Amino acid sequence: MTRPGDYVTIPAAVGLGLTHCEEKPLAIDFLAIGHITHDRTPDGFRLGGTVSFAAVTARRLGRQPGIISRGTPEGLSDGAEPSAAPVKLLTGTPGSALAGIPIYLQPSKVSTRFVNIYRGGQRTQMIEAWAEPVAPELPPACAAAPVVLLGPVAREVPSAWLTLFPNALIGVTPQGWMRQWDAAGHVSPTHWADAAVYLQRADTVILSREDVGGDGAYIANLASQTRLLVVTDGWHGATVYQAGASRQIPPRAASEVDPTGAGDVFTTAFLIRFAETGDPLVAARFANVVASMSVEAPGMEAIPYRGQVDAWLAHHG
Repeated sequence: MTRPGDYVTIPAAVGLGLTHCEEKPLAIDFLAIGHITHDRTPDGFRLGGTVSFAAVTARRLGRQPGIISRGTPEGLSDGAEPSAAPVKLLTGTPGSALAGIPIYLQPSKVSTRFVNIYRGGQRTQMIEAWAEPVAPELPPACAAAPVVLLGPVAREVPSAWLTLFPNALIGVTPQGWMRQWDAAGHVSPTHWADAAVYLQRADTVILSREDVGGDGAYIANLASQTRLLVVTDGWHGATVYQAGASRQIPPRAASEVDPTGAGDVFTTAFLIRFAETGDPLVAARFANVVASMSVEAPGMEAIPYRGQVDAWLAHHG
């Protein structure tokens, strides 16, 4: 019988490069909670989800990230029958995007899967499969994480998670609660139905103008209920809302190759820099630079390292 905190053996992993980890994980100082997605692209399935981009970004910016997620061994196993016991700890294999990152994976019959289609700078999104919500079960190794990101992609992070981190800086990226989809899986924006419970506890909320369909009145309403709201807007940069005031933060020019995950990269970079400085304007400037660099190659290849970002800021002011 498996108890919370136990490690269990799973099949050797391929595909997305996750393997069983039996050693005690490093102290986690950036924790991301949400679905790791298995997204379909013209080149095959690719690792996705806010938590995946967040973990890679956090590590490249000098943090030790961890992930709590829910899914199946789909794309992760060697074809052997998976264990019926909950998987408690995985870690990325050398060479994979998540190499060395502790991943606590709860079981599900399917893994969440999206398809993103870009035409003329606009994204059409479809959801092909949806995993169950991530149950609020906190592994001991994650309990003291000083920075926590609730990063749902498809309404999978229940509000009970908010009660488990009384001393952490909690960031929320609500795009997963601001999506709805029809029977065919076509995704469209919707209002955040249970926003109040998250807004009361979150230290900062970060979303994109696209998430709310460009509804400025709705953004203003959220800003009035939030300690700190940051709204990203592509090539227009980001706007910081705090204490009834707003401030526009200009972007860094970039040569876009693949914008997928840029908002997740921004969110992670913002939280890390905000935790370091306590200054949301400095954090937003830093995050703009990190996110703009991240779109200059496919997937996660261009997510920058801390030295690259610091060097750019030192040169450009």
